[in-house]
Parts: sequence; structure tokens; C-alpha cells
Amino acid sequence: MVVPFTHEPFTDFSLEENQKAQKEALHQVEQMLGKEYPLLINGEEIYTDDKIVSTNPGNKEEVIGKVSKANKELAEKAIQSANEHFDWWRKSTAEMRADILFRTAAIVRRRRFEFNAWIIKEAGKPWKEADADIAEGIDFLEYYGRQMLEIDSGKGLDIVSRPIENNRFSYIPLGAGVVISPWNFLFAIMAGTAVSPIVTGNTVILKPASNTPVIAYKLMEALKEAGLPGGIINYLPGPGGEVGDYLVEHPKTRFVSFTGSREVGTRIFERAAVVQEGQEWLKRVVAEMGGKDTIIVDDNADLELAAESIVNSAFGFSGQKCSACSRVVAHEDVYDQLLDRCVELTKELDVGDPSEQNYYMGAVIDQASYDKILNYVEIGKEEGARLVHGGTGDDKNGFFIQPTIFADADPKSRIMQEEIFGPVVAFTKAKDFDEMLDIANNTEYGLTGAIISNNRTHIEMAKEDFHVGNLYINRGCTAAIVGYHPFGGFKMSGTDSKAGGPDYLNNFLQGKTISEMY
Repeated sequence: MVVPFTHEPFTDFSLEENQKAQKEALHQVEQMLGKEYPLLINGEEIYTDDKIVSTNPGNKEEVIGKVSKANKELAEKAIQSANEHFDWWRKSTAEMRADILFRTAAIVRRRRFEFNAWIIKEAGKPWKEADADIAEGIDFLEYYGRQMLEIDSGKGLDIVSRPIENNRFSYIPLGAGVVISPWNFLFAIMAGTAVSPIVTGNTVILKPASNTPVIAYKLMEALKEAGLPGGIINYLPGPGGEVGDYLVEHPKTRFVSFTGSREVGTRIFERAAVVQEGQEWLKRVVAEMGGKDTIIVDDNADLELAAESIVNSAFGFSGQKCSACSRVVAHEDVYDQLLDRCVELTKELDVGDPSEQNYYMGAVIDQASYDKILNYVEIGKEEGARLVHGGTGDDKNGFFIQPTIFADADPKSRIMQEEIFGPVVAFTKAKDFDEMLDIANNTEYGLTGAIISNNRTHIEMAKEDFHVGNLYINRGCTAAIVGYHPFGGFKMSGTDSKAGGPDYLNNFLQGKTISEMY
């Protein structure tokens, strides 16, 4: 019997004992900063002269760790290792593989505050966001372990036999694959995308984001402690243009799981589609590529709920979420009142280095993001949108940008169409609900969206015609929970693979029918 899944509870930082525990964990992690970390290929630690230097975005001078950087030769070694280990790992029991995930979850749970601290330091995440990141990673480990046991039980796989034959249907793993994980959910998405292929019997080359490779190494330590054999996941940080492309195009790569930008995702999709010499399959690609997410507020909405939902969805983790609210479409009758209230709430937010204290917002991830976001602020001004709050930054010590609100934006303007990936939200007004839906759907993305309304007709219309993979009603458009809100988007938001959902593991399995004549 498979134990039912319940999601990991979040830490209540209003309690003094939790505040103390987090501060102690931060102090503990500070004693371990600056260490060197190896690659892990075939279970072997490999140190290279060339290093990726991970720094705290809230304190540019603070080095989190120095991680060995892979090249093509080491990528080749990793793909060979993954293929060799696949030959036996695919025959291991689902129970054994699931147990490794469960033990890993228990290890991370025991070290919860320490793992939080690594995220606070390496990505500049505020305490609440870091804690939610770790909780989601634990959820992925627990949920995918249970899902694999469900699949292994044969539940829902019954097919019909005949008097003259016996028929069986089952799933088998694909092979060795590449996982390219992002820096924003540096533990949760990295962990979920790394363990989902291995629990289904595949092997993996994990290429974590170059901004956040240390927390990925910490997961590798936990997996090893939990009993994962060497070579099942090969840890391979390195440049995307060299290592990433090489692995995506390799004829022995069976699948690619990618989370990141539309630009990189479409490039991977294109390159993976080319059949290389000696390749015996069509590569399977799982891609989650971002969003331009809208909250609709009609003239029959709870405006306080709407304002709180918008501010939290737009500025949580400085808007560095593919699900973040970057567009608000409000009915003209409530537009001004809603905008004013959002500005009031935004003025209450504090910004600073969360490793010093529990600020609401930390820094954005690096100089390139800082420059890009502030450039979009200038674009918004040039396009004629009205800057009503924020729009400034300070990169002297870290990459800090004030939460920014634009009003009266043209629905087809760049700040309303392009993914900014920062603390910038733009408001526009509409005369009726049909126009609201038209504006909400007028981007090339279709990841998340929300409607704040007490009008049942509008809610039912949104269910049918708001074209997003995750639609939320009377709440914000971020904070999907594993097992509760399967996550993935339409259009250029990706392949809608629905991470944390009941069919996600099927991305790494193939069906096999066996029919035996009597």
C-alpha cells in the first residue's frame, strides 16, 4: 500500500525559536563558505583548474563556493558513465529507487534550516522563499517516490486478454538523459528534475545553473548518504554553450529535461530534434520556458484580496519566478482604487540582504539580470507607461532593485509582452470582461494566470477561455504546491509537462505491450 502524499509544511518564522534556528544555520553555513567542490562522474570526484565561482547576489564579495567546471571531454565521460549504469539501474526495483528518494527527503528535512541558509546565501532568497523552495524539493522527493510505486503496482494499466492470448502492458525507462536546471528554484526544481528520471529507472547527467551550483552539490551529498550509487546522477556544472550543447546533441542522450528561458528552451528543442549519426531514437524533450503572467481583476472583485495577490505574486523573490505576476488587467471602474492600494502595499516592502535579516525582498541574481531589468524600466518609460513606484536600483554591494509598478501600459507594449524576470509589474485597464480575456491571452506565453472576481459568469468564462496551464481563482498566480497544482504551461511556456502531477513520471517512461499466444 502506498502512503498518501501530503505536502511539507512551511516554517513559521513569526516564532522566535524558528528565527533563532535560522540565524544559527546561517552562521553555521558562513563557516563553510568558499570551499572547492568537484564534479561527480561515475561516482568519482574530479577537480578541474577552471572553476565556477558562486557568489551571494546580496553581497557580491562573499564567495559561496568554487565549483569545478566541466568541458566537452568530461561531458563525454559523463554520458558514457550514465549509459553504462543504465544497463543495470533499469532493472533495479521501483521500491529500492523510491526508498532512496524517501531517505533523501528525510535527510533534507533534518537539515532544513541549513539547506535554507545555503539558498539564502547562494540565490539571495528571503527566508520565507528559501524555506518554500526546500519544502517543495522535499515534496518532489516524496511525491515522485510514491508515484513510482503506484506505477509499479500496475494500477490503471489493465488491458484485455483473450482466450487465445495473454496480454500485459507496462512501462520501462528510456535511458540516459540530461537535466538542465534553473537558478531561481535552485533546490526544488533542480531536485525534482534530477530525481524524477532516476526513480523511473533512468540515469542522469545533471547540469545545474552556473549561478547556483553549490546547493546542487548539497543534494548530491544527501542522495549519496541516502544510498544512491555513484554514476546514477553525474554532477556536471559547466557552460551551456559548450557542455550543454554537447550533451543535448549527443547520440547517446535519450532525453533532455530543461527549465529556463524561452530562448534557450527553443534552441534545445531544435537541437535535440536533429538525429545524429548512430542515434537510435527520437529524443524526448521536457521543457518549461517561462511566462508573462496576468492577474485579471473585474468590477465585482474583493479589491483588498486582489491587491495582496498582485503584490505578493509580483514581488515575491523579486519577481524572479516564471509564474510571477508581471501584468494586471483591471476593469476601468476599479482600476484607480486597485492601483492605489497596490502602491500602498508595495511601499511597505523592505529590500536588503536576507542573510543579514529577514527582508521581504533580496537582490536579483546577478549583474546581467540587474542591468536587463533596469533597461526594461527605461523601455517602459519610453513606451509611455506611467511609472508610479520604484524603478531604481543599487548595485554597489549587491544587485538590489526596488519593486516597480507601471500604470496605463499599452497591452501590446514590450513591458506587457516580454518576460522581464524581475520586480516589475504593469497595469492596464479594460472596459469589460471580454476585453480582459483578450488582453490576458495576447502574449506568446501561457503559463499561469489568475482571476479575482465574485462574478460566477466571469469565473466560468475564465475557466474555458483564459489560455494558461495553471489558472488560479481568487488567489495569486504563484506558489503551486506539488501534488495539489500540477505545474506547466501552454504555448511558448513549454511542453506543459505538469511537474508535481500524476502523469509527470510518464515523461521518462515508455509503454511496452507483451502479448503471448496460448
